[in-house]
Amino acid sequence: MTQNPSPEHPNAEPVIDDTALQSPEEIIQANFARIEAERDDLKDKLLRTLADMENLRRRTEREIGDAKAYAVTSFARDLLGSADNLRRAIESLPETARATEEPALKALIEGVDLTERDLLKTLERHGVRKIEPLGEKFDPNMHQAMFEAPDAEVAKGLVSKVVQSGYKIGERVLRPALVGISAGAPKPPAPEGADPAITGH
Repeated sequence: MTQNPSPEHPNAEPVIDDTALQSPEEIIQANFARIEAERDDLKDKLLRTLADMENLRRRTEREIGDAKAYAVTSFARDLLGSADNLRRAIESLPETARATEEPALKALIEGVDLTERDLLKTLERHGVRKIEPLGEKFDPNMHQAMFEAPDAEVAKGLVSKVVQSGYKIGERVLRPALVGISAGAPKPPAPEGADPAITGH
């Protein structure tokens, strides 16, 4: 045991060197335990760093994929008005005009049809797809309800009318479809003189 009295404070307690109390084997074991703890700590930090780097790589890949898939979102949204106008032009034609034999009018109608189909194909090539909700269950994520009306031919809660087509880009909604929802078959009128409380009307 070694005692080192402080020359500055002669009355101070002597400082005892703990290593002098330990055998060489104990010192080696203590150093070995300390080195193992440092190793484990460094290994843990390395594994955490590798996990963080892997998460960053995956997130970056996902963001690059999203950027590629959704880069045309604004441009595609601007084109939807043109697609709507072409559809309105086609739907506004009376059947007599479609059955005409006049070459100029027939060519015009076919040209508008062809232009609409070509525009939709171009949008599809860039990941933009038309939502066709007619007869489907109303989905607030894909559809925007404009009204609810009785419809004997369409079950309650299903889309009975499409006011404006919707579009998706990838898995995201570019524009929801504006739809009318069926309220089911209309209720039959109560018989004359019947008590409404009894008939439930």
